[in-house]
Amino acid sequence: MQCYVCSQTGSKSEAIAICIVCGMAVCKEHLIRADVDMWEGGYPFPPHKLKKKLPRVLCKECYSALVNQEK
Repeated sequence: MQCYVCSQTGSKSEAIAICIVCGMAVCKEHLIRADVDMWEGGYPFPPHKLKKKLPRVLCKECYSALVNQEK
């Protein structure tokens, strides 16, 4: 499978991961490994952040959207 971002620019590189948010195949250059907060709770109780984080692979676009949303 080829990296989606690279294929849009006309180059080819092997994808090594899939973004957990959007499902885009990405190469090592276009991925970000980040520890994402875990939340617990359900209706009607307000959610709360758990102590541990989950390691996740994200594309740069989804990482940017996630980081901007948390601020």
